[in-house]
Amino acid sequence: MKLYADRPLRALLQITSDVLAAVWVYLWIRAALSLREILTSLDRPGELMADTGRGFSEHMDSAAEQALKVPLAGESLAAPFTRMSETGDSLTSAGHAFQESVASLSLTLPLFVAAVPLLLVAATWLPARARWVRQAAAVRRTGGMSAEARSRLLALRALASVPPARLAAVHEDPVGAWHADEGGAVRDLAALELRRLGLRRP
Repeated sequence: MKLYADRPLRALLQITSDVLAAVWVYLWIRAALSLREILTSLDRPGELMADTGRGFSEHMDSAAEQALKVPLAGESLAAPFTRMSETGDSLTSAGHAFQESVASLSLTLPLFVAAVPLLLVAATWLPARARWVRQAAAVRRTGGMSAEARSRLLALRALASVPPARLAAVHEDPVGAWHADEGGAVRDLAALELRRLGLRRP
């Protein structure tokens, strides 16, 4: 599999684009991981809320147990402490809910931050690179053909992919020249295709 062109300028551009794509992916993944760390640190308030509510409930339950020991008025004295214990339970539940929200956000938001730039790379740079690799591989496979057959095939590919202005610079009727198998024009068209891909003759 051929990854880079034979011509230095085209190869340099390809290497540069590959490096830029790799740096782009790395930076966005690092940004997503940093964001996850920041969001995860927001879990602390929820943890404090849950711990505070739990401790408050335990103290109120303990106070209610002591109040129940008072003869005759024990239940009346314990009721306010029991209600305050329920308030502590609510605070604990709120802390747990906050922690769950932070955990969910710390997973989904970094994934979104990383996914959008990665999809952008996958939709632009990756198809272009894959297309060039396929085309270069197709040219390499013509190495086993005769010179005439290879030139005709490459010239045909040039007719389909090279801009018309560049085709007209080779021959006033490039399609007719290809059909008539004019040797010089066919070779020039084949050279155009190789130049477009940045390749030398296989």
